[in-house]
Amino acid sequence: MKKKTTTLTYCKALPQLSERMNALGCSDFEMFLFEYSQIFRQAKIETVTQLRSGDFNKGQWNTYLQQTYGINKRHANGVIASAKGAVDSAAECRQNHIEQLSGKFKSAKDWLRKAQKRLANGRKFYGKKNWQNSKTGCKFPLSCSLRYRDTNWQNLRFQIHHKKRYIAHLERKIEGLKVAQLQVKVPYGQVFVVGSKDETWGNQVCQWDGETIRFRVPKCLESKYGQYVSAVIG
Repeated sequence: MKKKTTTLTYCKALPQLSERMNALGCSDFEMFLFEYSQIFRQAKIETVTQLRSGDFNKGQWNTYLQQTYGINKRHANGVIASAKGAVDSAAECRQNHIEQLSGKFKSAKDWLRKAQKRLANGRKFYGKKNWQNSKTGCKFPLSCSLRYRDTNWQNLRFQIHHKKRYIAHLERKIEGLKVAQLQVKVPYGQVFVVGSKDETWGNQVCQWDGETIRFRVPKCLESKYGQYVSAVIG
């Protein structure tokens, strides 16, 4: 019979016995996560920068992170996976933004073309000698607005003027986004770990058995917290 693996998706807080709390009201596990999250963030920022440069070798970068930040290979894999996810997400969001702006640009161009055609048809109609005797009439007749104190032609010209400015603004923005460097936000207080396909119970960095979560401490913090830290959250 295949053993079912329990999945922990969200934990708002870590319940602990009062005797395990320090003067700040935190357990060793929480203090460890706080310290490691700072190391993780700096490593992730550097990884994001390297990924954006386009010159990235995962194996070499994993070794670099281990040597620079004093973390294990699996911890480094978590940093790389988290950074790659953030960069890929930023690239996808950038592409979606460009597509949305391109849609607005196309819509504005269509409106401008139709508005200019209406104005041209009106000028053409009133340019005829006997337009007063026309049987078809004008598709865009010249009329005066008592409210705005101008003609509908003047109002349309005003809209056309601002629509051209809007189109130029969109065009500059789209071109700028295509060449601008990706902006990736790296939050505080974040730790990410990954396992491998051949692991059947958690991973070698972090395991949860339904009662206790156990985390492998990276080398840089072993002298302070030992090889593992754990907390009961079941």
